[in-house]
Amino acid sequence: LILTGGFVQLLAGFLAFRKYDHLGGAAFLTFSALSADSISGHLVNVGAGRSAGFTAGSIAFLVLNAFLMILASSFNVVLLCMTLAMEILTICFLLFTLENLPLPFEIVMLSIFSIICFYGATASLANSMFGKDLMMMGPPLFTVESSKKDTKEPPPCICPKSHCTSGLRTIAKLLNTGAVCGVPTDTVYALAASCKHPQAIEKVYRIKDRPQEKPICIFISNLDQLRAAAPPISPLLWEFMENVYPGGIGCIIKKGEWLKKLGVGAGYSRVGTQDSIMIRVPDLTVLVHLIDMTGPLAITSANPSGEVDSTHHDMVISRLGHKLEGVLCDGESDEVVASTVVNCTKIDESGITIVREGCIPAGKVMQIFESVKNR
Repeated sequence: LILTGGFVQLLAGFLAFRKYDHLGGAAFLTFSALSADSISGHLVNVGAGRSAGFTAGSIAFLVLNAFLMILASSFNVVLLCMTLAMEILTICFLLFTLENLPLPFEIVMLSIFSIICFYGATASLANSMFGKDLMMMGPPLFTVESSKKDTKEPPPCICPKSHCTSGLRTIAKLLNTGAVCGVPTDTVYALAASCKHPQAIEKVYRIKDRPQEKPICIFISNLDQLRAAAPPISPLLWEFMENVYPGGIGCIIKKGEWLKKLGVGAGYSRVGTQDSIMIRVPDLTVLVHLIDMTGPLAITSANPSGEVDSTHHDMVISRLGHKLEGVLCDGESDEVVASTVVNCTKIDESGITIVREGCIPAGKVMQIFESVKNR
């Protein structure tokens, strides 16, 4: 019986560990080891009389098992019954060693313990195979709830979901009132400010600790917006932009008063450089809809200056959330690096120049340009 119980406990222990029940697995394997020890202890007692070592070991295990009983009561009834039966069985072994226990009583306890172990192992196997509770293990007698759930701190800013229309409206309203928000893009997460509010663009620099000499680009929702502003752009540049927008390529073009027609109001002097501006049309529906609701947005990556880009809204919230009014939550970003930046200010004279290679390889950009130029 002891041998059978030990084998069943060993099986139950492995099943418990496979279900990530570390306490149950440890308890089953511990009892399995004790069963093997009990066999050897009985052999010693039969052949050589009393064993002081076995007696001391039994007393030590009584203390250990009492602790396991307390832990088991927070898991399920079967595990608690098994630890309780093991406690009684250990007492039986101890009394048997002292020759103060009738053999039939020990056999009865071994039988009960084996039945509990067999049921626990069978229930663990069945529930694990079918993914649901086919055989009841019983509820815990008491539960200890995680204090983290009770003390979970609210987010430091407004964090609506991107798939909700109300979420887009919330962020659009914040941006239209001069707030700075974290938004998803088709590359990595970005900080956004309305071009109508130069103080918001200034705030972006302070939030990121961004050097003032580094320009900020603008995002528009489609190329038709740019056409309506009638910038002095050559046919070659129009053709090139039509082939790279929307997507992860930003084009630096010459700056001019036409930006004000585009919707870049008071923030004209705070975007781009004195002579040029980078414009990009993102390939992300959520962000395009947001831009339609706000007008052109001043955009820069949502990370402290010099640090790695943010590829999840949780990164934006944890790193910069306390400085922002809102973060539009869209999960993991599509890319882990920023966009590729191309200087197109002299596209007709000397072609294009790769300023920064990002998610779109430089070779592919040049291939697109050569194809457009040849046409």
